Amino acid sequence: MNRPFDKLGTVKSGFGIRVAALAPAALPAADVNVGGELLRVIVSLLAIIAMILAAGWVTRRLQRRPGGGGRRIRCVESFAVGARERLLLLDADGKRLLIGTGPGGMRTLHVYDGEAPREVVPAASNEPAKPVFGDLLARLKVRS
Repeated sequence: MNRPFDKLGTVKSGFGIRVAALAPAALPAADVNVGGELLRVIVSLLAIIAMILAAGWVTRRLQRRPGGGGRRIRCVESFAVGARERLLLLDADGKRLLIGTGPGGMRTLHVYDGEAPREVVPAASNEPAKPVFGDLLARLKVRS
């Protein structure tokens, strides 16, 4: 049986010579194209970033539900009363509900009579209204 190591774990001389002969020789420093390697790294980085953006775009498209505007329940407003208690104002099938939530569960506090009121547009003032950050994000989401 031909073993490359002796009992102490050192490499036998014949085997070491064979391994050294199989190892590739190091390239001289003059043969390395630094500009080409830098270009290769930059192109690889841009390709990875493009794949990440494409994966995000595809997941957003796949998660969209057809007919997203047809929801029957909508949270109009929420208000934190305590550390774990909240008040929720909901529109459900044209009715407006005030619901209290907490560690003990949920409870309907009030059901408003009649239809849920339409969105009220604030009165125009002299200075132009500043857009809310959430509205800007919603506009960007609708475009894509």
